[in-house]
Amino acid sequence: MKASGNDTRGRAGRRAATLATALPSPWAPRGERARQRELKRDAVIAAAARAFRERGYHNTTLDDIAAFLNVTKPTIYYYLSNKEQIVYECFRAGIGRITEALDDLERAPGRGRDKLAGLMQRYAEVMASDFGWCMVRVEDHELSPAIARRIKQLKSQIDQGLRRLLQSGTADGSIRACDPKMTAFALAGALNWIGQWYREGEALAPAEIAQRFCEVFLEGLVPRS
Repeated sequence: MKASGNDTRGRAGRRAATLATALPSPWAPRGERARQRELKRDAVIAAAARAFRERGYHNTTLDDIAAFLNVTKPTIYYYLSNKEQIVYECFRAGIGRITEALDDLERAPGRGRDKLAGLMQRYAEVMASDFGWCMVRVEDHELSPAIARRIKQLKSQIDQGLRRLLQSGTADGSIRACDPKMTAFALAGALNWIGQWYREGEALAPAEIAQRFCEVFLEGLVPRS
């Protein structure tokens, strides 16, 4: 009598379980492998951001990034296809930290002015990180039209988020009436510039720089009596 498909799979599963008991596999479970791959990919992106900041985009090679991580260049290609994709992922990682803060702030209760202060704090901290340089300088380099469009879309998310917080603060009376578009441009321009001049070892830590920026800009947005 021919065994059913269920019987066959059942026997295969029992044999696999027996083998696993007798001879543990050196390979991690599928979910753990996926997690490890993501961690390693993130490490490649972080190392690249540091290298780009220290040496510049054109002066950094994939060999430099591989050497920093004690791996070979083919290993880098396993996680990211080319240098352009790497710098884009560096940009996306930095933007992602800001949009995550924006999402959290917009969902939380509170005044628009306080939410704007929270976003500016996180924005400044990101710009003072290794990803800040990539966020400011990525468009200085020749990028494919597809990557350039993606970067423009990501930047637009931050711009629109700033405008929403400004409008929210104006509506609740915590921010004086202003042109949200021009004010968002001014805030983003000042915060982005941190990525140009900030270096590790500055007299002020990133959080302190963020606080100073908040003091300067938010004081100017206080409603006039």
